[in-house]
Amino acid sequence: MSLSQSLLPEFDQEMANTRKTLDRVPDDKFSWKPHEKSGSMGWLAGHLANLVGWTVDTIKHDSFDMSPGGKPFTPPPVPKSRKELLELFDKNVTAGRAALAGASDADLAKNWSFLNNGATIFSMPRITCLRNWVMNHIIHHRAQLGVYLRLNNIPVPSIYGPSADESGF
Repeated sequence: MSLSQSLLPEFDQEMANTRKTLDRVPDDKFSWKPHEKSGSMGWLAGHLANLVGWTVDTIKHDSFDMSPGGKPFTPPPVPKSRKELLELFDKNVTAGRAALAGASDADLAKNWSFLNNGATIFSMPRITCLRNWVMNHIIHHRAQLGVYLRLNNIPVPSIYGPSADESGF
């Protein structure tokens, strides 16, 4: 079995769980933050919707420069509604899954680099980048979003088993 074929079931499961969580974000809470140093619920949800798009970038490009030519990074806009959030997420999942399904073991073994103004911050095999900087990163921020939901008395979905709000089985 190829690396991509072995990763696809996990990708599908994590994306389904992430969509369940994103679907709970109410339009009237996009600006809510638990602390002044925290991102807003809309920013965090939008970051999750965009993170899955990194799958395509990791597979199709050899690197990403955060500040090419010293130009400051411009983050993507924060979605304005749950509808817009879910549309962005679904579009990125579809593209990410297709890129992953089409990647050969040789593609996934090639190094991918994260740069800042041309300087390499880190470099690692694409498969490692997909696991660490895409999948694990999504899981991390999805858990944060679950806390945001809990703090707003919004039912937290069952992910790997029961939550306090859903049986999950």
